Amino acid sequence: MLSAEYRQREARRVTLIGSALDAVLGIAKIIFGMLAHSHALVADGIHSLSDLATDFMVILVLKLAHKEPDQDHPYGHARFETLGTVMLGGLLIAVAGAMAYDSVSIMLSGQFLATPGWAALVVAAASIISKEWIYRYTLAAGKRLKSDLIIANAWHSRTDAFSSIVVLIGIAGTMLGASWLDALTAVLVALLVAKIGWDLCWKSVKELVDTALPEDQVREIEDAVHGVDGVISVHSLKSRLMGGQSLLEMHIQVDSHLSASEGHYIGDAVVRTLKRRFDDIDQIIFHIDTYNDDEQLFCSTLPTRVEVEETLQQAMSAIAPELRWEALTLHYVHARIELEVKMDKLTFSSCGLAAGEVQRKLRDTLSERYWFGKLELWQGVVDG
Repeated sequence: MLSAEYRQREARRVTLIGSALDAVLGIAKIIFGMLAHSHALVADGIHSLSDLATDFMVILVLKLAHKEPDQDHPYGHARFETLGTVMLGGLLIAVAGAMAYDSVSIMLSGQFLATPGWAALVVAAASIISKEWIYRYTLAAGKRLKSDLIIANAWHSRTDAFSSIVVLIGIAGTMLGASWLDALTAVLVALLVAKIGWDLCWKSVKELVDTALPEDQVREIEDAVHGVDGVISVHSLKSRLMGGQSLLEMHIQVDSHLSASEGHYIGDAVVRTLKRRFDDIDQIIFHIDTYNDDEQLFCSTLPTRVEVEETLQQAMSAIAPELRWEALTLHYVHARIELEVKMDKLTFSSCGLAAGEVQRKLRDTLSERYWFGKLELWQGVVDG
């Protein structure tokens, strides 16, 4: 998985390259637009310079998004990237609206642009090639870094290429006498830009409200968990996205007689497996279960260890006051408690009772308890 430091460094480098190109193109369009008498090219140059503000916003948001978790943001700052994507998508929609409004106004009013020179046509063509290159370069980086914000900025760069296409067609159409072609093409391009902005906004809004991962991806995750040795089932799996990274919570069911440390080891094995298989997973929180607690909860009906110990000690004292256990393990299984009792051999000899007799009497006494499931009595020297 790519480190946060690497993602921030690469994202900053890609954005700075785009900023430099926007500055050069913006200045060139304005200068040559004025020299070639092309009002459309001058407007397109101003559009390119306005992209600089967007690029600086992207750099600022990325810096915030990759800050380490702190007391106010214990889960990190990745949501700043999501919020920035919403803002950038909204800006795309606003740009599209402005393009469509201006073009429709021109068509309705019957205005015509002054005939520009060939220099304006050449600069517009150069702008299309340059912005298409930076779009593809930025988009590839965004996909590699799994950054919706960088991808959104790539599409914002392409809107500049689209506007340059409109300018090119408008200039050519004006030179050929078909100035209406400029306005009609601009409306079609504006609709496409608006759709791109909407898609980016909608995806990020779903992330902000903690929408789950796609169902097929969740099934792949469940299949991977089931493939880990020791896992009986996985349930209560919750998923969400934060800054392009997946966050998971799940309950992992293991055998009820495993030790707590072995159950946790199996959980760690699940984390290792998922992070090796899915490179977009960031945090995984797991809970180890010995039964499917989606179906039933026994904690409100079964006694605690303290209560079980008191009951067991009373049962032992009734058999012989000298009886004491060295270790007691409880297994909560199917609404019952199974007991593993370990006792020193000296304990039996001190009271003159055999282990089998003690086990039988304890079972008879404890069987009256609603929660009793099974008793195993072990004798021997217990290492400290």
